[in-house]
Amino acid sequence: MKLINIIEFESFNDERGRLVSLESQKNIPFEIRRVYYLFENSGLFPRGMHAHKKLKQIVIALKGSCRFVLDDGSVREELILDDPTKGLLIDSFIWREMHDFSNDCVLCVIASEYFSEDDYIRNYEEFLACRN
Repeated sequence: MKLINIIEFESFNDERGRLVSLESQKNIPFEIRRVYYLFENSGLFPRGMHAHKKLKQIVIALKGSCRFVLDDGSVREELILDDPTKGLLIDSFIWREMHDFSNDCVLCVIASEYFSEDDYIRNYEEFLACRN
């Protein structure tokens, strides 16, 4: 199973700058229920360290970079997210970790569901048990 799924967003460019438009059910393959962003992250401390039972996400590095580790319980893949025209699609039941944030990193997260603590799996052993 391929864990790293990148969505390339069309960028409209001219002498004024660049623009990327994100639209539910068009270039975002689900209904958008929540959008949030992470910034001023310490490069010393990882984030994520969880999976979701139902929620799907697209993560975009609007500025800077971050290293992602994705894990489905049998395969682990890594990538550096550092291009605001590319979104990382993370499906449900995928463990995600974020490491090595650049000082200027701003991550935008687009989610398919509203926040629900019940949707989180925050323990890796529990995650592995859910996968079997």
